[in-house]
Amino acid sequence: MIGFFKSVREDVAAVFENDPAARSYLEVLFCYPGLHAVWGHHITHWLWRHDFRFLARFGSQVSRLLTSIEIHPGAEIGRRLFIDHGMSVVIGETTIIGDDVTLYQGVTLGGTGKEHGKRHPTIGNRVTIGSGAKVLGNITVGDNCRVGAGSVVLRNVPANSTIVGVPGHIVLLNGKRVVITDPKDIRDPLSDVIIKLAREVHELRLKFQEHSHESLGAEPELTIDDESIGANIVPEELFAEDYQI
Repeated sequence: MIGFFKSVREDVAAVFENDPAARSYLEVLFCYPGLHAVWGHHITHWLWRHDFRFLARFGSQVSRLLTSIEIHPGAEIGRRLFIDHGMSVVIGETTIIGDDVTLYQGVTLGGTGKEHGKRHPTIGNRVTIGSGAKVLGNITVGDNCRVGAGSVVLRNVPANSTIVGVPGHIVLLNGKRVVITDPKDIRDPLSDVIIKLAREVHELRLKFQEHSHESLGAEPELTIDDESIGANIVPEELFAEDYQI
């Protein structure tokens, strides 16, 4: 019980640290659904670990109804998790979240299939995940990472990275910009299709040119007969005025 109240104090402190709009303890205690969802998870996770699985799931659904944030009771959450606004945040069963993590509204930490076992992401310490971002599958997002709003992350992300896009690709690593020289490094299925179509169009154009050349025959060679052109022309005829005295 002492540990629970210590966690509550840390969670409140995390709100003041991360949200400049927080003005008073009363406001934070009663008007932050992300905080309520985290506190609810403390209880449901305890029930889950002690094999009260139905009560844990039922409690998580009550918390979801009240806060619009769904955290599976089996998820392992570190200290000082801050969920800002929180609407439509989903955290899957086998998710592991480190300390001092910030999630914005619409974030999904989910799976990619029906496999059993570890199927949700592992989030390191001091990670910020922007609004609407999706981190899917049994992948790891390293410490001190930032995931841009609306990104879809499907691969492991090294520590100290900034990742954006659909699918997500690293744009900053250890404070240095990452330059992508090959578009295929992004591993975008749509880009792969466009590249393939462009290659096929190029091949069809070459075949069309070869077919047209064969059908029309070789173009006639145009030569200049130096002896026939200019043989009977004298300068006086071209520049008559200059030759007048």
